[in-house]
Amino acid sequence: MDVMEREASSIRGRSCRGCGRIMKIMTRRRRGAKAMASSLLWEAAMKSTRMLAALLLGWLACAAAAGELKRDDIERRFGSPLRVGDKLRDIPAWPLTSELAPDGGPVGYVFESIDLAPIPGFEGTPMNLLVAIDGEGRFLDVEVLRQHEPVFLGGLGPAPLHEFVTQYRGKSLRQDIAVASGYGSARAAGGTRAMLDGVSKATASVRIANQTVLAAALAVARARLGFAAPGSGLPAAVPKRLAFERLDFDALVERGYVQRLTLGNAEVERLFAGSDAAGSDAEALRQPDALFVEVLVAYLNAPNVGRNLLGDAAWAELQAYLQDERPAFWIATRGRQPLVDAAFVPGTPPPLLALAQRGLPLELRDANRDYARVAGVAGLNAALILTVPAHAGLDPGQPMEFRLTLSRARGEILPVVTQRQAVLDFRPPAALFDYPPRPRPEWLLAWQARLPDLAAIGAALVLLTLVLLRPRALAARPRRLLLFRCGFLAFTLVFIGWYAQGQLSVVQITGALKATLAGTGLHSFLYDPVSLLLIAYTAATLAFWGRATFCGWLCPFGALQEFVGLLARALRLPQRRLSPPLARLLARGRFALLALLVAAAALAPALAENLVEIEPFKTAITLGFRRELPFLLWTGGLLLAGAFVYKFYCRFVCPLAAALIIGGRLRRRRWLARFDACGQPCQRCRRACRYDAIAVCGDVDYDACVQCLDCVGIYHDAARCGPRRAGRKAASGQGTSV
Repeated sequence: MDVMEREASSIRGRSCRGCGRIMKIMTRRRRGAKAMASSLLWEAAMKSTRMLAALLLGWLACAAAAGELKRDDIERRFGSPLRVGDKLRDIPAWPLTSELAPDGGPVGYVFESIDLAPIPGFEGTPMNLLVAIDGEGRFLDVEVLRQHEPVFLGGLGPAPLHEFVTQYRGKSLRQDIAVASGYGSARAAGGTRAMLDGVSKATASVRIANQTVLAAALAVARARLGFAAPGSGLPAAVPKRLAFERLDFDALVERGYVQRLTLGNAEVERLFAGSDAAGSDAEALRQPDALFVEVLVAYLNAPNVGRNLLGDAAWAELQAYLQDERPAFWIATRGRQPLVDAAFVPGTPPPLLALAQRGLPLELRDANRDYARVAGVAGLNAALILTVPAHAGLDPGQPMEFRLTLSRARGEILPVVTQRQAVLDFRPPAALFDYPPRPRPEWLLAWQARLPDLAAIGAALVLLTLVLLRPRALAARPRRLLLFRCGFLAFTLVFIGWYAQGQLSVVQITGALKATLAGTGLHSFLYDPVSLLLIAYTAATLAFWGRATFCGWLCPFGALQEFVGLLARALRLPQRRLSPPLARLLARGRFALLALLVAAAALAPALAENLVEIEPFKTAITLGFRRELPFLLWTGGLLLAGAFVYKFYCRFVCPLAAALIIGGRLRRRRWLARFDACGQPCQRCRRACRYDAIAVCGDVDYDACVQCLDCVGIYHDAARCGPRRAGRKAASGQGTSV
């Protein structure tokens, strides 16, 4: 009986276990199906959200890049005798005409920079400037329509920017216009260089404004005033002042000073092969080896060319005529095809000849000089001296193409005209020219002006790195650590913050996001070399020490809070520690604030500009407390809170700290040495850590640590470290209590 009961019990047990396994399998399958359905729903929802976000961002980008003025708005800004025409179709600009010359065509153009050069500003949103230039490329006026630069929205206010743009009036696009730096000495203006006075505490913003003005104005000048589009980026070569050497025509040809293109009848016939005009030139068919055309070209501005070719008197007369240093060429032809025919009007562009450089056409115009036919050159059927406008952007020292149009007609009543081009690839001899060095870009000028500051900050970063790599020698003695830390934080606050304007901000994160979404790139960061250096160093240290290096040593506002805390303790103000649950809750609020700012930057940029004012950095550091009362009260309140709760803003409000904590997850090692007895039972380091970055169990919260090195000093100090003191007592047989 007992055996039967045991067997029955065993069967029931196996049945229950089997049912249990079946139930678990079914439960897992139901959960898997639910998870799959949830995953599909989540994926569909995310796709829909991304599509809506893309559409919204596209709409916002289009809205942000559109001009905001109408013709009536422009007319109110320009009075008689100027009149504003309809907006052009090929380029977004309004032409200006004069009542004094109603048939003279446009005398200038007005345009909004955002339509032509939407360069992102420091905050990530392009400025919009109204720019007016005359027919020679001189600035008539520049006006600020809209801007989102943080330093000009508050603190300094918009007035300095409005005053800055007034400096363009009367300057020319032919000049090298740059912004003088408020830090160090800038190169003095001279020759074709024009320097604009910068704005202290807004150097990066005004450099971006300068690039916006120049880029927009050059776009219009190239489209409407004949300015050449950017080519190699080099300044135009200038003729060398060589000692004069008497040369005859054959020597000029031999040295390449006079270059030529020779085409026989057979070669021209090959140009027309396969067209309706093929075989229509009977003379070419009869004499295939005879000369059809020879084109001769020489650059006259070089003395050893022009003076030898034209003669002393004619060349001197030409020099007097070319007072604006226009490039001039002697061009002649021999053979059956003349350069011009009897219908050519002197003083006009030759209809059959065109000039191009770097693929861009340039205007050639007859100088109407009667000494173009030079003595000693036989068989010429035409000879002209042709000039190129000084502002057209021709570089006489670089290769160019002279294109002669050849035409053939077939038929009597309605002839079919076929055209081909004979191209002379003119390569000016380098020995005739001086080639100026490449001009430094605006951002590089900013770096050069800040070299002393960058050197000082770079040296400080090297020193800080060495200390953090080997902190024991410094941290083991509390007084030495305190003196070094206070000295370095004073450097951070005064030099990096107030003087060099190197306070990193969440604005740089939201600005980078805006620029990336708009597809305008991050090149605006190059105009702020100090911040870029600190960004690079901070990014590098994230992998070694997490966010601690910047927040603990390189944040000017963090340094200011540290000094406020030291002063509060010196005055014996009560120091409060928030309960761990409340501290954790407030610390998480930084991430919520960061998410809000990022979302606003992507979807509502105007709102983001106001929300970033939660940072007190601009008030306390950038503007040195010279700001409106509400901002002063907010900043003062945060500093006052930090007097009672250590570094209140950094720990519970700062969105930049939240971003660095996320970046600090790149850290691959625990760089603070610990004993097994740390926290179990020793609490010495935890009580000393005013940042509450050490848990009761002894673990270090690296997301909260600011690398003050206090616990490093305790760890290496046998007089203060409980486990180390206990180990020493145990070695001497005195017990192990800590």
